[in-house]
Amino acid sequence: MSEHQHAVSQAVTMRICRPWPGIMAFYDGRIEHKRLYGEEENWLDDGAFILGTATYAIFEGAEAVVYDTHMTLDHAAVIRATLEKQGVTSIRVVMSHWHTDHVAGNAVFSDCEIISCDLTRQRLIEHREELENGSPPIKPLVLPTTTFTDRLDLTVGSITLELRQIDIHSADGTLVLIPSLGLVLAGDTLEDTLTYVTEPGRLAIHLRELARFRRWDFQWILPNHGRYEMIAAGGYQRDLIAATERYLEQLIRLAGQPELADLPLVEFAAGSLATGAVAWFAPYEEVHRHNIRCVLKAAGEKPAPAP
Repeated sequence: MSEHQHAVSQAVTMRICRPWPGIMAFYDGRIEHKRLYGEEENWLDDGAFILGTATYAIFEGAEAVVYDTHMTLDHAAVIRATLEKQGVTSIRVVMSHWHTDHVAGNAVFSDCEIISCDLTRQRLIEHREELENGSPPIKPLVLPTTTFTDRLDLTVGSITLELRQIDIHSADGTLVLIPSLGLVLAGDTLEDTLTYVTEPGRLAIHLRELARFRRWDFQWILPNHGRYEMIAAGGYQRDLIAATERYLEQLIRLAGQPELADLPLVEFAAGSLATGAVAWFAPYEEVHRHNIRCVLKAAGEKPAPAP
């Protein structure tokens, strides 16, 4: 692990819990007055860390599957060391999608099989320069070694995993359904407080895909961004989908009702918050303003100025 660590590890505040038998969650962030990378705006501090990020491992015996490699190499190194202390000798990685805080730790697992859908690999290649020269840089960017389309089934010991491709948040989303637990590892398709819009022209598609997601047979959801207390207690229930749908529906209304952009978040997202599935968290105010700007720009409207 030492080759991936700095003089002071960036993962010293990471919390590890076991929300389900055979499932570990690795969570960091949502810590006031703490930054990991620097004072200048950057994706690590002002996105992944401030919003709180969890990644997961499914393990049994000597086998494990890691679902996303976390926000830094230090975090990834702790994940690997923790699994190895459990007696794990065979690790595979499954990528939820191509975004920074889900791939930044890939280099720690460069000697393992790294699995993604075909589109994730394509997006990583398309965005390699951006990712390797970002702030902070993800360099070298380690690509998936195995890809699939639509669905791929894996086993970890006696545990069956269904990798299912879905177009929510990002067109290259991959979720992990664990039928024996009635559980889905949901990546960034669902968040608490609200979804982060990266593809504003595809919101209607995301809504249709959420409806398809809702038809799957499961009860519990572990997202990559949410409250630690909820994740540690086993995750969110299915009403997290409805909360996300209501927020997206409201964003779609912006094209015809741009005055909605002037509403404070608690009013704009009142339908989502009323479900009880999500809770207001101050840093999502800026995420919401980002979403408003993106959606209005995509609709050809002048974005509202940030407060």
